[in-house]
Amino acid sequence: MASHSISPRPFSSKIKSPVQLKQILTRLKKQNAHPIPVFTNGCFDLLHKGHVTYLYKARKLGTHLIVAINSDSSVRLLKGPNRPINPLAARAAVIAALECVDFVTWFSEETPQKLIRQLRPQILTKGGDYRPEQIAGAVDVLSWGGKVRILPFVEGHSTTRIIKRTKK
Repeated sequence: MASHSISPRPFSSKIKSPVQLKQILTRLKKQNAHPIPVFTNGCFDLLHKGHVTYLYKARKLGTHLIVAINSDSSVRLLKGPNRPINPLAARAAVIAALECVDFVTWFSEETPQKLIRQLRPQILTKGGDYRPEQIAGAVDVLSWGGKVRILPFVEGHSTTRIIKRTKK
C-alpha cells in the first residue's frame, strides 16, 4: 500500500526580507484572506525546548507566525562579544524549519520596533515576565487595534544556561 504524503514547504521559502514580507502581508489582506499575523522576535541562538514551546503557542494565536531574528550585530549589542554562536543565516534556517513558523525575517536594530511598525501585525507576543508597556512595539500594535500577549517561559530552558553548562 503506497503512502501519499504532502511534502512540507521548503524551509528556505519561509525566509523573507522585511520588504518581501511586507509585500506578502499586503497581498494576503488584498486577497480578503483576513490574516491575523502574529509577530515575535528574539536571538534564537541555540534552539531549545523553551523556544519551540513558545513558538508553537504563539502560532496558535493567529493565522501566520512571523519570527523576526536579531542580526549578528544586534545580538552582540544585547548579549556581548561572544554571541551569537550561530550566524543569522543558520539561525533563520533552523527557525524556518519549524512547522509552526510561517515566515522568518530579521532586523539590525536593538529592538524590532521599526519592523513592527512596517509589518503591522495584529498580535505581538513575547515570552517571560514582561508587562505589555515594556515590549518594543507594543504601544504601536495596540494603537492600530492589535493585541499584546505575554506567553510563559518554560522553566529550566535558556540559551545562557545551555552555554554555561557546556563550559563546565
